[in-house]
Amino acid sequence: QVLLVESGGGLVQAGGSLRLSCTASGRTFSSYHMGWFRQAPGKERELVAAIRWSGASTYYADSAKGRFTISRDNAKNTVYLQMNSLKPEDTAVYVCAAKEYGSDWYGPVGAYDYWGQGTQVTVSS
Repeated sequence: QVLLVESGGGLVQAGGSLRLSCTASGRTFSSYHMGWFRQAPGKERELVAAIRWSGASTYYADSAKGRFTISRDNAKNTVYLQMNSLKPEDTAVYVCAAKEYGSDWYGPVGAYDYWGQGTQVTVSS
């Protein structure tokens, strides 16, 4: 069992930055591939970024490329999402998720085993 707790969300003006954190407790954090998802009102939850258990590989959705950076610190049991050049369309609840070690290190919602509660990000125009 893994407990995931996000922090760092808030209200920011367009063009601004936020850094989200997700801290895990329970089983060995380095056993999990991690992902950041977001869900806007009326929309499906979507994968924004993902990182392999070792940190050696990362994935970004097209909407995040060039603006967001995912990273992890296995010694601190924490995964981060640095978000720069934020846009109003980035407004959503951001949720981190853990996927047990396997051949596929990222995937859609159903591929992940544990979820946090989410943190709200609101970008004003």
